Amino acid sequence: MKKVAESMKRIVATLALSFILLPAAATHAQDVGLPVGTVAKPVRIEDLDGKPVDLAQYVGKKPVLLEFWATWCPICQALAPKLEAAAKKYRGKADVLVVAVAVNETPRSIKRHMAKHPMPGRVLWDVDGRATRAFMAPSTSYVVILDKKGRVVYTGTGEDQKFDAALARAMAAK
Repeated sequence: MKKVAESMKRIVATLALSFILLPAAATHAQDVGLPVGTVAKPVRIEDLDGKPVDLAQYVGKKPVLLEFWATWCPICQALAPKLEAAAKKYRGKADVLVVAVAVNETPRSIKRHMAKHPMPGRVLWDVDGRATRAFMAPSTSYVVILDKKGRVVYTGTGEDQKFDAALARAMAAK
């Protein structure tokens, strides 16, 4: 019994350490998530009013930048200026979707946060984790960029992401 307890402690410590180190280690493109070239599978999630939203209405039309986000995520806050700059630069040419993860969040808490800190794209609510699973989001601050055909051209996590070149490639893709 003592060996099992010690083994469990080591497993828990290893998992905890990996969650602490993942954001620091995964700050470059294509460290995690869907492989580049994968065609994203659209899923149905909700808006902040509980109405269904089918991501198929976005995927495959024009480039899409998705960020998996939470109000409590300091890395997401640090990434916000880059997201805002991309939304401004590609306004009308690409869609920016902010997928709020349902961890310690409610639509009400997100709306309160957005009243003080507006988001640069449409904010959606991943109430049951469908989008998180479909896009293989390992953490908040996870960004996925899809080209016009819905193919993944970029994934990354962390505050030091440089996704402008990926957005330009997504715009140029035929």
